[in-house]
Amino acid sequence: MSFQLLLSYLSSAAFFHGAVMTLALTVVSLLFGMIVGLIVALLQGVENRVVKSGVFLYLWLFRGTPVLFQIIFVYNVLPSFGIRFSAFVCAVLALSLNEGAFMAEIFRSGIHAVKRGQTVAGMALGMTKAKIFRHIVLPQAMRVVLPPIGNQMIGMLKLSALVSVVAVQELLLVADQTASANFRYVEALTAAGIYYLALTTLFMALQSWMERSLNPKRRAQMKRQTLTERLLGISQSAVR
Repeated sequence: MSFQLLLSYLSSAAFFHGAVMTLALTVVSLLFGMIVGLIVALLQGVENRVVKSGVFLYLWLFRGTPVLFQIIFVYNVLPSFGIRFSAFVCAVLALSLNEGAFMAEIFRSGIHAVKRGQTVAGMALGMTKAKIFRHIVLPQAMRVVLPPIGNQMIGMLKLSALVSVVAVQELLLVADQTASANFRYVEALTAAGIYYLALTTLFMALQSWMERSLNPKRRAQMKRQTLTERLLGISQSAVR
C-alpha cells in the first residue's frame, strides 16, 4: 500500500466533498426521521381505527422492506407519477421514511417509560396536554431514548452508503470511482474508512455530551456549583 497515495486521497477535495455529502445525508435524514418518528409515535396513542391502520401500514412497509429497495423505489417509481426530485432529495426521502419507522418505536418506548402519575400531577396543576408533554413527558423520555437514537445515528451514517446506487456523490461512491480509475482499491477504500471512522467518532462524542447534559444529577450539580460561585462573588464584593 502506498501511504503517499493514501495521504493524497485523504487530503483531496473529492474525498472531502464526499464526506461532507455523507454527513449532510446522515444529519438531514436523521432529523426528518426523528420528526416523522415522533409524529407516528404520538399517532399510535390516538383511538381511531383509520389512524391506527395507517400507522400500522406505514410501519409494516418500511420495517419490512430493505432500505436499498426503498431508495431505488423512490428514485425510479416516483417519476412515473410525474413526481421528480433530485437524487439527493430522493435519498433523503427514502432514508427519512425508513428511519421514521424505527424512531417511532424508540419514541413510543420512551414515552411509555414516563410514569402515568407524572401526567396526572401535571393535570392537577392545571397544565394543558401540550405543556405536560413538552415540560414533563418529553424531557424524561429523551433521557430514555437518547442511547438508541445515538445508535441509529451511527447506523444512518453507514446506511447512507447505499444511496450510491442512485448516483449521489457520497463518500463510498467517490472512493469506488477513484479506485476504478487506477485499480488502487486498498488506498481508496482505506481513505474512505478513515473518514467513516472519524465521523463515527464525532457522533459518539456528540452522543456522550448529550447524555451528560441530560443527566439530572449533573445538571443539579452544575446548578449548585453556579449558585456557590454567585454566593462567593457576592461575599467577595461585600468584603471589598
